[in-house]
Amino acid sequence: MVVDRQGTPLRAFAGERGVWRHPVQLSQVSPLYLQALLTYEDRWFYYHPGVNPLSLLRAAWQAVEQGRIISGGSTLTMQVARLLAPHPRTLWGKASQIFRALQLEWHYTKAEILTLYLNHAPFGGPLLGIKAASYAYLGRGPDRLSHGEAALLAVLPQAPTRLRPDRNPAGAQKARDKVLDRLQKWGVWSADQVVEAKVERVADHYHPHPFVAPLLARRLKALSKNAHQGTIVSTLDSNLQQSLQGLVETLQGRLPLRSSLAILVMENSPKKVRAYIGSANFWDNTRFGQVDMVQAIRSPGSTLKPFLYGMALEEGLIHSESLLIDAPQSFDGYQPGNFNQGFHGPVSAREALQQSLNVPAVGLLKRLGSHPFVSRLRHGGLKLTIPGEGRPNLAVILGGAGSNLESLVGAYSALAQGGIAGKPRLTQDDPLIEKRLLSPGSAWIIRQLLASANRPDIPTSNLMRGGQRRLAWKTGTSYGFRDAWAVGVTDRYTVGVWVGRPDGTPSPGQFGAQTAAPILFDILNGWPARFWWAQPEPRPHSVQAVEICWPLGTAASRQPADHCHRKRVAWALHETVPPTFLADQPTMGTREPLVHYWINPATGLRVQGACGLANRQPRSRAVWPLPLQPWLSADLLSRSQPPPLDPDCPKEPPPSPTPFALIGLQDGEHLRTPSIDALSPPIKLSRLGGEGPTYWMVDGKMAAKVAAGETFSWPINQPGWHPITAMDENGQFVRIRVHVAKE
Repeated sequence: MVVDRQGTPLRAFAGERGVWRHPVQLSQVSPLYLQALLTYEDRWFYYHPGVNPLSLLRAAWQAVEQGRIISGGSTLTMQVARLLAPHPRTLWGKASQIFRALQLEWHYTKAEILTLYLNHAPFGGPLLGIKAASYAYLGRGPDRLSHGEAALLAVLPQAPTRLRPDRNPAGAQKARDKVLDRLQKWGVWSADQVVEAKVERVADHYHPHPFVAPLLARRLKALSKNAHQGTIVSTLDSNLQQSLQGLVETLQGRLPLRSSLAILVMENSPKKVRAYIGSANFWDNTRFGQVDMVQAIRSPGSTLKPFLYGMALEEGLIHSESLLIDAPQSFDGYQPGNFNQGFHGPVSAREALQQSLNVPAVGLLKRLGSHPFVSRLRHGGLKLTIPGEGRPNLAVILGGAGSNLESLVGAYSALAQGGIAGKPRLTQDDPLIEKRLLSPGSAWIIRQLLASANRPDIPTSNLMRGGQRRLAWKTGTSYGFRDAWAVGVTDRYTVGVWVGRPDGTPSPGQFGAQTAAPILFDILNGWPARFWWAQPEPRPHSVQAVEICWPLGTAASRQPADHCHRKRVAWALHETVPPTFLADQPTMGTREPLVHYWINPATGLRVQGACGLANRQPRSRAVWPLPLQPWLSADLLSRSQPPPLDPDCPKEPPPSPTPFALIGLQDGEHLRTPSIDALSPPIKLSRLGGEGPTYWMVDGKMAAKVAAGETFSWPINQPGWHPITAMDENGQFVRIRVHVAKE
């Protein structure tokens, strides 16, 4: 039998011959049962040497007088001897039974002999032992029995087949009352107790054996060194487990056909699993219910991103508000896109993590290195598999590797444990295996970033709930909508949810935020306060709050005011405030973060070196990375541009740029379309100049990527102003605004 941490049965397994026998000790049996058993079966059990001569003589006299065997005169010790070594009902068989009983008394104590009886006595059908019978007929263990239930279980071994309560409740009740009368006769129980016990009706129910956490129980049985007998004590909490199984039953209607789900709840501090849901329905073959998806290797989608940002913090690559680029980019030929097919332009590391943006994450992994990232994850206990003989590459951060729910939950617990991840423990005997995955400071910062993300199920004003129910959460979706993930971390627990089809078939439209996250929130919202509260984790000394400026990304106190276009407060690690990454890819155009120039102090206008002005003064402007400029407002763009040239001063001829223009529409143009959308012809747009493919953005979202020389068809069916941007692979762009009106 597999039991929870308090001994409550979860699932029982039959023996090799289909027999149900659950080991039990004397201390686990109600004293009422022992009183009923000994009074009815063997009042002199603790005094005779295994055989009661008076009982044997009485049985022999009854047999002679009646011409048939009325009673066997057997003691409990003799009954144990017959159970362990069956014999025919003959004089020779009785003699053998007596000899075995004397042997038992010689080698074992009375308590040990009584324990043998409790574990081997027949109770009807495949039930052997008091514990199996108690669960089958009463629905609970033998430690909590009423007077009537104790008397019933005491008499059943007398005729286990004939007196089975589920088949002959009237006969079982009559036999029970006979035991109660004898207990009253010998003064063991009072008349009031017996009268009250007789009121209890013997039910004809046969309670099925416990079937809670069936997949975990099967797993533990397979791992057990003694799989055919004994009790396996798991770490589960049966109340929480059954509560989640009930929730899953109600959630099945939400799931697509043939989809399953898995849920794992682990207490952070001892790393012990408290609930384990391996599938949506164990008995549903259409959902592959007997496949344990807690252990299944699947693509983790974006669930690895928090660890990437944490490691980047430790390496001094970023702080929490570092300016990152979310724009079309190519990383050695790898061109990732975002889940929603759009781009956001300038984003902070915090925003990129909370919104799970792909391009900033890939750019960050390129600087950190795929091999060091995967190596650190594995060293920290997070299992990652690369298909075939493949080597880690940039696709790892978007799900290009394999992991499982159990490993992810163990890794995410590091966010609440100062960066210490651990292997989830399934039994009370499992050793505690912990490894450092992140530093205390980076783990604390990443948890703050994930906990500050808006939850769709709670209004922003109620997000913190007084600071007591703080949840750091992250979702993920694998390629082709095959796997939907959600992981949540509270002070006390880490909860992981997976949804998908076990056979790997895509489920279009099912992704982490829509499918797995609502299940995670349903689980957590139903928890009482004690599941949330724990000792608040203080901010590590290695973490500081620093005011920084965009676009340079460095501390505001270390740069002139005119270089600071936007201010933000960032979490920094070890007082490290790294500058914004340059667009260091050949396809994006490298340039310095500052533009240096001379001005005429009299006019404030820019002058060139050939001007020869004696009192010219040096100036500089902070420049935004080139790929971000299509997303900048006119004000931010102007603040990063040097002043115009002084017309009264000779100037050097500027370098001739590659011609670049948008063909098909002009800035500020007004368009009128028919009132019926179907009759609106698309506008053909193309670009002049530039290199490589063209990235077309409409209303700030990626609309298309077309090859050089090809046109872009824009359906003009939405009224209002529309910004349109064309960008080549070198970062050159042109932006216009046009107005569409219905006739």
